[in-house]
Amino acid sequence: MSDRPLSVAVIGAGPAGLIAAEILAAAGARVTVFERMPTPGRKLLMAGRGGLNLTHSEPFEAFVGRYGPAAERLRPMLEAFAPADLVAWAEGLGQSTFVGSSGRVFPKALKASPLLRAWLARLAGLGVEIRTRREWLGWDADGALSFRTETGEVETVRPDATILALGGASWPGLGSNGAWAPMLAARGVAVAPFRPANSGFDVAWSPMFRDRFAGEPLKNVALSFGGRTVKGEAMLARYGIEGGAIYALSSTLRDAVERDGRAVLEIDLRPDLPLDRLAAQLARPRAGQSMSNFLRKAAHLSPAAANLLREAGELPADPSELARRIKAAPVVLTGVQGLDRAISSAGGVDLSAVDEDLAVRGLANVYAAGEMLDWEAPTGGYLLQASFATGVWAAQAVLNQHPSSRP
Repeated sequence: MSDRPLSVAVIGAGPAGLIAAEILAAAGARVTVFERMPTPGRKLLMAGRGGLNLTHSEPFEAFVGRYGPAAERLRPMLEAFAPADLVAWAEGLGQSTFVGSSGRVFPKALKASPLLRAWLARLAGLGVEIRTRREWLGWDADGALSFRTETGEVETVRPDATILALGGASWPGLGSNGAWAPMLAARGVAVAPFRPANSGFDVAWSPMFRDRFAGEPLKNVALSFGGRTVKGEAMLARYGIEGGAIYALSSTLRDAVERDGRAVLEIDLRPDLPLDRLAAQLARPRAGQSMSNFLRKAAHLSPAAANLLREAGELPADPSELARRIKAAPVVLTGVQGLDRAISSAGGVDLSAVDEDLAVRGLANVYAAGEMLDWEAPTGGYLLQASFATGVWAAQAVLNQHPSSRP
């Protein structure tokens, strides 16, 4: 048996790739990370602008359910590297965390840069080499991994194992552009088309509403579609509507818009107030007040919410009908924002194309992890958690396949 350490190439320096590199290097493997962009972790840094929602503190069964059709496939990976493990890992890097009022978990620094700096220092201490500005070209005729350098030269490597962590296709300017998909498809790997996930939707607002209220939030509302209701906040945009509550419904809304050309979302602007009580408050005399002022006082609606009601047509005069409009204001979604604006993407390597170890079927010693796999989840910590968990899983699978690499 050779005393040479196991050599592993990790392609992609996002969360899945970097955690895989850490697990492998800590076990004694010689790890090289190849990254197309000039610096690692660019999408992680972008996530940090929103506070870096690492994971979520809700009960595990509810947590797993957020992954929809992929939930049972991801379950063992999320159990092996659970939310508590991710929190412990972050705190091991000196980044203490806290649980927000919504149950989401954040580093107390509320940004990604301190965590990423500490992480890169740990990786360097483990001997991980990160080669940036390396564009993966696939495999050459002899089966070696091939990369184009910033000077245009092509370099090749022959590792014992390869972990692909190339990301999906959202925010392509940050590095994950999905350009790898045709290369894998050409080798017989099933790859589902990329689709936007956690994205906003187009709405044909009236010019007055668009110009006056774009950028305004709808706070403490409940959004309903397809038999499911989500409470939270939405944000009005010039093109339509976005925000956390929208993202929680985005997969079913997207499917409906793609199938039918439209989807009618219902927004309860006063979810905390029963219909009969709201109708009673609206039955009070207006006493010469404008309708906007009356809705502000009687129903406690913001100007944006009050005017949203008018986007569905003339306001009903009957208090009960007006209350029903407030409790189920219809918003017609006519399109989906593209991958360049989506927070994440659906599609990628079909889960049937990888085995239980995340080894790519038909490709020897090649594994896939992170968002390049075909799963999706809402915002709230679920995206990062599954990226980390699949990276850990793939790394452990490599080590199990090569037990002699362990110190």
